Amino acid sequence: MATLKPPESQLLKTLTSILTSEKTHLLETLNPYIPQITQPLLTSLLSSPSLAKKPETLVSFFQWAQTSIPEAFPSDSPLPLISVVRSLLSHHKFADAKSLLVSYIRTSDASLSLCNSLLHPNLHLSPPPSKALFDIALSAYLHEGKPHVALQIFQKMIRLKLKPNLLTCNTLLIGLVRYPSSFSLSSAREVFDDMVKIGVSLDVKTFNVLVNGYCLESKLEDALGMLERMVSEFKVNPDNVTYNTILKAMSKKGRLSDLKELLLDMKKNGLVPNRVTYNNLVYGYCKLGSLKEAFQIVELMKQTNILPDLCTYNILINGLCNAGSIREGLELMDAMKSLKLQPDVVTYNTLIDGCFELGLSLEARKLMEQMENDGVKANQVTHNISLKWLCKEEKREAVTRKVKELVDMHGFSPDIVTYHTLIKAYLKVGDLSGALEMMREMGKKGIKMNTITLNTILDALCKERKLDEAHNLLNSAHKRGYIVDEVTYGTLIMGYFREEKVEKALEMWDEMKRIKITPTVSTFNSIIGGLCYHGKTELAMEKFDELTESGLLPDDSAFNSIILGYCKEGRVKKAFEFYNESIKHSFKPDNYTCNILLNGLCKEGMTEKALNFFNTLIEEREVDTVTYNTMISAFCKDKKLKEAYDLLSEMEEKGLEPDRFTYNSIISLLMEDGKLSEADELLKKFSGKFGSMKRDLQVETEKNPATSESKEELNTEAIAYSDVIDELCSRGRLKEHSRSYTS
Repeated sequence: MATLKPPESQLLKTLTSILTSEKTHLLETLNPYIPQITQPLLTSLLSSPSLAKKPETLVSFFQWAQTSIPEAFPSDSPLPLISVVRSLLSHHKFADAKSLLVSYIRTSDASLSLCNSLLHPNLHLSPPPSKALFDIALSAYLHEGKPHVALQIFQKMIRLKLKPNLLTCNTLLIGLVRYPSSFSLSSAREVFDDMVKIGVSLDVKTFNVLVNGYCLESKLEDALGMLERMVSEFKVNPDNVTYNTILKAMSKKGRLSDLKELLLDMKKNGLVPNRVTYNNLVYGYCKLGSLKEAFQIVELMKQTNILPDLCTYNILINGLCNAGSIREGLELMDAMKSLKLQPDVVTYNTLIDGCFELGLSLEARKLMEQMENDGVKANQVTHNISLKWLCKEEKREAVTRKVKELVDMHGFSPDIVTYHTLIKAYLKVGDLSGALEMMREMGKKGIKMNTITLNTILDALCKERKLDEAHNLLNSAHKRGYIVDEVTYGTLIMGYFREEKVEKALEMWDEMKRIKITPTVSTFNSIIGGLCYHGKTELAMEKFDELTESGLLPDDSAFNSIILGYCKEGRVKKAFEFYNESIKHSFKPDNYTCNILLNGLCKEGMTEKALNFFNTLIEEREVDTVTYNTMISAFCKDKKLKEAYDLLSEMEEKGLEPDRFTYNSIISLLMEDGKLSEADELLKKFSGKFGSMKRDLQVETEKNPATSESKEELNTEAIAYSDVIDELCSRGRLKEHSRSYTS
């Protein structure tokens, strides 16, 4: 503190005497002294021990001085403020102290100067900051949504071996978890570790905050790990909030089997499911489309004297709308009213969106009118639903007019959902540049992209083969605090596989695992399918094993990808071994699976084994055209025309429609044998059924994965048609067939 000159020392005594007297209107008596109050004098006054004994007067004087003599407050120094706060803390006036700090942080351009003074105190700040001052400053920064600054203060306290109290720590954890940054959760985890190291007694709220953070970022395994640690390592009993948080995250992911197991664990720990618990169960069943079970849970709620609330009914109505049962949803809303439960904006929005989804635009408009008549005010979501359906109807100009109308008449402010809707509309008509412009406009307005919008843009970039831009966007997502998930990485992985960049796809997979994003079955399918397609089936098998070891159940796509991979590599025996092992477990092969195996045998020239397998198939199941085509093609390659014709007749007897592949194989063999007349008759027979064979061959092949071949093989098939037409031309039959076979 600066030394005062004698005149100032006398003035200090005078002003202190005035402020500590019992007179009324003290501050008014100070007005004549305003020109004489300098910065050093003000600091001395605010630090006066006599004035410190009267905290209310001190605060009043401080606030008076801020407005009456602002020039006496250093713009870059919070020392006067700190002096007042210290006095308030010494009298346990914590709320007043925090209020002053919050006001300073909120209004001061130099709000970080307070943090700097606490982190790097100099000789002017004497004595050094106390634990109470650190605590209250940390709390004030959190109050103003600056957890990153509060974290620095916390770390300074740790370095000074000042032990923050539990309330301070928990408040910091909450602030970090809620803060939109990709580093927030990891920072919260570091705070938790520091709390453990310095011996802060953790409570259930500490764990609930972290569990919620993990669930918000879809890191369910970490959330479950924290649940286990709190019981086994820290002996803290979880409460309903702990379980309900994880149950909600599980229900959103559709992990119903895990949800049931956790519910049993909850009951084992003596906790009784409450309405929130049951609502999570109802949501989980609705998410999976198991509406019957969802309604059974509602009946169970009633039996345990827990009445369904508005949230319960909204979940059920949403489930019904998702299932296309809009009439049942409307009936349920009427049932709510009979129970004196008034539908809210969520109820109406769900039903309005459901009506639009089914093309019931008139009913949707009526619901909007009913909503207004019932006194339920339309919100941002309601307006976004209207915009979404205008976009889906590709009424771009109408969308622009609607947005302007909403802004002008209803005070509508476009939000993340609005921009997501507009971005999807641009992408639907193939306007990627327009979508990217919307993304940039969001950034200018300070609207942070959510995960769904981010994934939508990434998918569009990948489909346009702009993988560098997609990867740059992913990298910037981390820096900008966007939350990425398994879909984000799955999208990039598929994009790299499409461009035959296998190593880059694997790098994306490793990065996803490194930052502890848990892959879903769909993400595993992306990596397994891509590796199999590119001839790396053994590596794909490692991922398949990883999938099963993680507790997830592989679906048909995973099994079929492995089988197809082995067949593409010519390892048909291995494919059958995997097939036989798979059917012992949960896998139920369909025609697609069997056609892959049949095609694998035929490609390797194992026609006899293929025929045996084919005969087994037609005895055990209803096969399709692809199955017959595969066998006919094999017979034709072996020059067994009679057998091919027999299968063609058998197809027709079973009501299976032959297609281009069927006739292509037979015509190719007829041409090879010089039987041009038969080939000509076959072409005449089916000229009315098919358009240009050569033009459509590739499209049909792409639809038929079991018979798809390499580009070279595909070209050979196309050439076979060309040869037939060339031969017919040489015989003067071009006019007769040109309309059917050229385009």
